[in-house]
Amino acid sequence: MHCLDGGNMTEGDVTYPHIPNSVLNVKKQMMGEVGITNVEELYVDVPQKFRLRKRLNLPGPTSEYEVKKHLEKLLAKNKTSRDMPSFLGAGCWPHYTPAVVDAIVQRAEFLTSYTPYQAEISQGILQALFEYQSMICELTAMDVSNSSMYDWASALGEAARMAARLTQRAEILVPRIINFERFATLHTYAEPAGLKISPICYDSETGQIDIEDLKRKISNRTAAVYIENPSYLGFIETRVKEVAEEAHDHKALFIAGVDPISLGILRPPGEYDADIVVGEGQPLGNHMNYGGPLLGIFACRDDRQLIRQMPGRVIGMTRTIDNNKTGFSMALQTREQHIRRERATSNICTNEALCALASAVHLALLGPQGLRELGETIMHKASYAMQLLTKIEGVKTPLFKSPHFKEFTVNFDSADMRMHEIHNNLLKAKIHGGKDLTKEFPELGKTALYCVTETHSKEEIDRLAQVLGDVLGGKS
Repeated sequence: MHCLDGGNMTEGDVTYPHIPNSVLNVKKQMMGEVGITNVEELYVDVPQKFRLRKRLNLPGPTSEYEVKKHLEKLLAKNKTSRDMPSFLGAGCWPHYTPAVVDAIVQRAEFLTSYTPYQAEISQGILQALFEYQSMICELTAMDVSNSSMYDWASALGEAARMAARLTQRAEILVPRIINFERFATLHTYAEPAGLKISPICYDSETGQIDIEDLKRKISNRTAAVYIENPSYLGFIETRVKEVAEEAHDHKALFIAGVDPISLGILRPPGEYDADIVVGEGQPLGNHMNYGGPLLGIFACRDDRQLIRQMPGRVIGMTRTIDNNKTGFSMALQTREQHIRRERATSNICTNEALCALASAVHLALLGPQGLRELGETIMHKASYAMQLLTKIEGVKTPLFKSPHFKEFTVNFDSADMRMHEIHNNLLKAKIHGGKDLTKEFPELGKTALYCVTETHSKEEIDRLAQVLGDVLGGKS
């Protein structure tokens, strides 16, 4: 490595071993090929007022070891759910990922061929994705699944546009109680297609979708009715069959959004007549990872028109012509990369295949009985937490009189403290509280959304109740 020698060599002459093609002669040759004499010419389109005209205040030069040591020191300031119990969910939840899931996903034959462009050399990942689709279909009681979508939000956006294409209608009815970011993503998908998104009110006592409001709003302009079960605020919708019937009576599609972990104990959407199912696969084998990447679940019933309009890819199993052996291929690829752009249903890509593989491995490890036991464990722990927290003076939980799965609302209207003060006091006690809902649902007052999963121990739940009791001055 060359070093600056006080003026005989410019910074542009320095060779950096960690930067490709930084050798002076190589750089000159590359600049000659593109017709420039100085690297600055590459940035002529950047206005002068936006260019930094001074050197960055960076330490160094230092060795790789010293840089790594410094970064590890900075990273040690972060606190994760491993360092303190986190009761935050709201779309990305703390679940346990078995070690074997990571071991399989990180194998080179899966990691390097995660997107199977050449079927003849990608049989392993194609078979794995076929198994993922099969398990998603069994889990949701649907007939066809793709593999796969970016996340729940993008899957919902694609489902809405799919419904509009099939029905030639332009209105989507969605519950008022929905994740704000998911709702915003849906709007992003809907606006260019000219779709109108209309919210359905909820019962203030139970949180359930207001069937009468649905009846008032649904019409021959409605392409689809969407519900989430469990809902964003954790309660289980108990009138899904009525919603499905109302949608189908008006020749609209019925779209159900699900948390796959809940399907070990809840009825799958295929059994209450869903046409399309979307959801978030992160709870199955995928770490939180600072909020991503996530995994969008997308499935539909066996209908030729529905299947042809599905976004993304569908992997199929077939037989070879020459020796009649089982083989796997991309049976349906309705995105613009594979077919004419005007015929594509979406430009959704496939970079969630590794996440889909992780979910397939996790589902295979659990099996039907394991999934049921996991769902029961989560529901029991969440119920225990609600019973404990409701004993604290100044706390009401849950707000809605409905069965809940793993998330529930905690209201602090009776407490003489603001939401951020409560949360900050929990953080001081090394507990991460729930999500503040005051901006999303101002009508709920000082309310937060708490999450309890299989990762939370009885001691951690007891500790949460004790600290909240101390903070609010009540008794738990």
